[in-house]
Amino acid sequence: MTRPSSRRRWWAGLLTALAGAATGTLRAEALKISCGAVGQELELCQQAAQQWARKTGHTVQVVATPNDASERLALFQQVLAARSDRIDVFQVDVVWPGLLASHLLDLRPYSQGIEQTHFASFVANNTVRGRLVAMPWLANAGLLFYRKDLLQKYGERVPLTWDELTATARRVMEAERAAGHARLWGYVWQGRAYEGLSCNALEWLASHGAGTVVAADGRVTVRNAHAAAALKTAASWVGSITPKAVLNYAEEEARGVFQAGNAVFMRNWPYAWAPAQGAESVIRGKVGVAALPGGAGGRPSATLGGESLAVSRYSRYPALAADLVLYLTSADVQKQRALVGAYNPTLPALYRDADIARSAPFIAELADTFTNAVARPTAATGRRYNQVSNQFWNAAHDVLAGTATPDEALVRLEATLQRLGRNGKWN
Repeated sequence: MTRPSSRRRWWAGLLTALAGAATGTLRAEALKISCGAVGQELELCQQAAQQWARKTGHTVQVVATPNDASERLALFQQVLAARSDRIDVFQVDVVWPGLLASHLLDLRPYSQGIEQTHFASFVANNTVRGRLVAMPWLANAGLLFYRKDLLQKYGERVPLTWDELTATARRVMEAERAAGHARLWGYVWQGRAYEGLSCNALEWLASHGAGTVVAADGRVTVRNAHAAAALKTAASWVGSITPKAVLNYAEEEARGVFQAGNAVFMRNWPYAWAPAQGAESVIRGKVGVAALPGGAGGRPSATLGGESLAVSRYSRYPALAADLVLYLTSADVQKQRALVGAYNPTLPALYRDADIARSAPFIAELADTFTNAVARPTAATGRRYNQVSNQFWNAAHDVLAGTATPDEALVRLEATLQRLGRNGKWN
């Protein structure tokens, strides 16, 4: 994580680098974009931004940002709270539109309806009180990774429900342990008390038909029988098919267990595919990917993740900045990003693209997952989403740790969210 001193250095560097805009070093129509952080993500952003610059005759400066997402958000909030025009275009995480909406430009007057070609769930996530405050750029969603070789060995199919996953994981785990693989677990996921647990728990609830904690109209809906059943199922995994250590797992801890060959199933984001297939991976060629299971009476639900591009309301060139955003999120640029970096597009049509299907067949199989992805309640809760998520993951963690029953945790969670909201509603 970036230290406070690093944040101060970054902030000082940003002001120094951009000071030239006020002294004439840069052309008057120069735009500043903060996108990516390191490696290929930053490189592809720079390349596409320069393509736009050559096409339009304008200048684009890519502003470096800290690697850590929390540090990036804190810095973006500082820049926007100061109503600064030092950055025109921001790359924003999927949970940030609601937090930053009051500082972001409505893109609908510039988009000519192009947002309708993106995944509807992503557009809904980026629409706050009727304003399209960010354009989808990179899709992400929770997925089920599984050991193809072990399912084949025991004649098991990919589970379609959580009950099937529980039974299959237990059968394979017990059989393998009896054969000498004592460290094998059935299912690993993200159980630490942090945003990753909110993502997992939201998938459990939504797939059981339990809603999304706070509904789109602002009603607190988390206390219901379906939610209690979902949490009860998840708690039953801990210590049986899932190690108790999962209560401290984030994405990398879960991936480490799975990639070491010590789990049958794993819930994670698409990024876990590449390292699992790496040259030094002990499970290379043995991994399959599928949609997450559904609950009884529900359907498979994956929490929506990803990145978007937004324009600051304080930009001196809003129309120009919006044009840059629309170019970077266009089909041509997203296709190039998919071909070169295996980044998941936000345009359903690209999941049928023949070039992408040949170079990255894994991407082509994800369209349904993104179409049905469930968004976190950021639009309904706005700048207070972090409070909601914090209370949600703590309630889920209490159930998983056995310090509260699902009913007890949901009663307390409902009361807390009602108190934090306005007369029981969030908008």
